[in-house]
This record gives sequence, structure tokens and C-alpha cells, in this order.
Amino acid sequence: MATTTSLTCKGAVAWIRLEGADQLNAIGTGTYASLVRHLDEIESDATIRALVVHGAGRGFCAGADIAEIGGFADAVQFEAFIHGLANALDRLAASRLPVIAAIHGAALGGGLELAMACDIRVATTGSRLGLPEAKLGVLPGAGGTQRLPRLVPHGVVAEMLMLGRLLDAERAHQLGLVNRLAAEDALLTDVAALAGELADGAPLAHAATKELLLSTAPTSLADGIVAERRATTALFASADGREGFAAFLARRRPNFTGQ
Repeated sequence: MATTTSLTCKGAVAWIRLEGADQLNAIGTGTYASLVRHLDEIESDATIRALVVHGAGRGFCAGADIAEIGGFADAVQFEAFIHGLANALDRLAASRLPVIAAIHGAALGGGLELAMACDIRVATTGSRLGLPEAKLGVLPGAGGTQRLPRLVPHGVVAEMLMLGRLLDAERAHQLGLVNRLAAEDALLTDVAALAGELADGAPLAHAATKELLLSTAPTSLADGIVAERRATTALFASADGREGFAAFLARRRPNFTGQ
């Protein structure tokens, strides 16, 4: 049965789970279509302040659905599949919400591309991460060759892409590909605490952070600083900005409303 996704909301945190445990949550056309539908639903709800993406069963995601891809008649169908997956991951990366990938087991190929489209990655100590597509004679096609170099050194990227080498969680953490490590039995508890901390923060500042990181990546330092100045001035003028300064001066917790 093809992997789909489920959506659960717990307070201000939304949880999207890949539901394909019997095939290690392999991503097919239905998977990324379901992901986009859930993103649309979440982002229409102003009470949602953070998002977690995780996988059912023994692993986060072992990659694209090879069974589906093997049935493609030609490169046109393959390109359409890759285009749809890349668009879905771009949609996730551009979400106004801070997004956490909760990784256990394997995050390979499209699974790692999914994790890299998230803002923060938390992995169990027994996880493995990689882009092994070269072993099939191809390369990642949904952002893998572009997002990975923005997270780890060039030489590591080249070896991972050319040889299909996998990283264990400890090495991925050392390199910065993984933000935090968690015990096997504490992943979702740790991620819930981190998501709750994000949800309690300033949603406008989170959204502006994501926008700045995405939009200024290809620009010069000078242009990036101009964009930063505009963003922080707009945040200062917002109700949340005024609330943040007022709360600091009054020595109380701020009440951010997203306004």
C-alpha cells in the first residue's frame, strides 16, 4: 500500500506522520500530494505555530517509492514525479512555520531531501542519513544536490553524492546536518519539547527568519543586510514587536499573537 500522511494537532503544534511503515515510508506521488494538502490545512489555521514531520514504524523514510518509479514508461513520467516531489518540498521549506524533522532509523534519498527541507533536524543516535542515488546510476532530484551543500562541507557532499555513502547520526551531528541527537526512546518527547518552545515564540519573527534565509542565500552580504534591516524594522513596528519589548521591560513572559 502506498505511503500517505496523517495530520494530528496537539495545541499549537501540528504533527505530520508518514504512514507507510511496511515500506519504510517510501515517498510516492500520493505521499507528496497528501503532504501538500496537510500543509494547506495547517497554514490556514492561525493557532498552529510549529510543525513536526516524522515517520511511522522502523524508520523516518527510506526514499522514493522505487516500485512506483519502476513502472514509469519513460523519462517524461519520471521528470513529472521528481518535479512534483521537489515542488512539495519547496512548499514545506517556504512554510511560515518552523518545521522540525524527527528522524529515526533511515533517512535516505528522498527521505533525507524531506528532512533537509525542514528547518531543524533531530535524530536518534542509531539513525543513518544519506543520498545513495548514485548507486542506481542517478542523482537526487528534489533538492538533494542543492540543500546538502548549504548544510555540510563541499568535500563531504561530493563523497556522499558520488559514492552514495551514508552518515551515522553522530557524524551527521558533528557536521551540522543534524541539530540535535536523541535517545531511541526519547525522540518524540524531545521533539515535542522543542516544538513547544518554538510555538511559544514569536511567529512573525519565525516567518521572517525563514524568508530571510531563503531569499538572501544567493545575494551579496550587502544586499542581505539591507533585507535584514527591512525585516527587523517591520518586526519592531508590529504588535508582537511592541509586546516583546514591553514584556522584557516589565520582566514578564511575552504574549505573542502573530500581529
